[in-house]
Amino acid sequence: MQVDRRRIIGPGATVALAAVALSGCITSRVENSREGITGIGDGESVVIMARSYHLGNETEDKYINCVEDALARGSRGLRVIPHREFIDSLFPWFEPRTAPAETKGLPKLMQRPGVAEKIAGSGVRYIIWLDGDTERVAGGGSLSCAAGPGGGGCFGFAWWQNDADYNAAVWDLKGLESAGNVSADVSGTSFLPALVVPIPLIARARAAACRGLADQLRSFIVDDSEA
Repeated sequence: MQVDRRRIIGPGATVALAAVALSGCITSRVENSREGITGIGDGESVVIMARSYHLGNETEDKYINCVEDALARGSRGLRVIPHREFIDSLFPWFEPRTAPAETKGLPKLMQRPGVAEKIAGSGVRYIIWLDGDTERVAGGGSLSCAAGPGGGGCFGFAWWQNDADYNAAVWDLKGLESAGNVSADVSGTSFLPALVVPIPLIARARAAACRGLADQLRSFIVDDSEA
């Protein structure tokens, strides 16, 4: 996208700001794969961790915070322990270099002095390992803006596509086993048409992936206990 960044001063600025609330095109797919029976009791909680630490590509903190907030929200919200609080309370066993990469490492971890007691004290029943990211995968068009003695404006059309692809592996600490996986794959195409005034139509793919993944995780963990 080619943009001439010369300053524009004119009454269209207010209209452009108001248009930010408009959205582009979103397509999404949320799926789960179950390996065991789930459920959660009173006083039990979940913690969300960045599994991509193991791959050298840290899952965005903002995305983890978004899923934490979405899972805890509402009348059916889960009790969520902030991931940094959990990591600090169990230092150093959940630091990037020492955290178990697979559930088969959980029994050995639980035998470490104080680990089982601290996890039991926190009430954590499930560790949810998040992996993924949001990337811009395509884009095109052109847009130019200019100002002159008689006023200014922008002309052209631009678009771009972001893909948000995240996977959540759910570990059940009660049985020391994998409960399954939940994934969200969201594609968002944003548009920026301009005929004097640019009108951004923004597709917020990461936010949609956060909401979809959190809703599916809540159902995945809770529904069996309510059946």
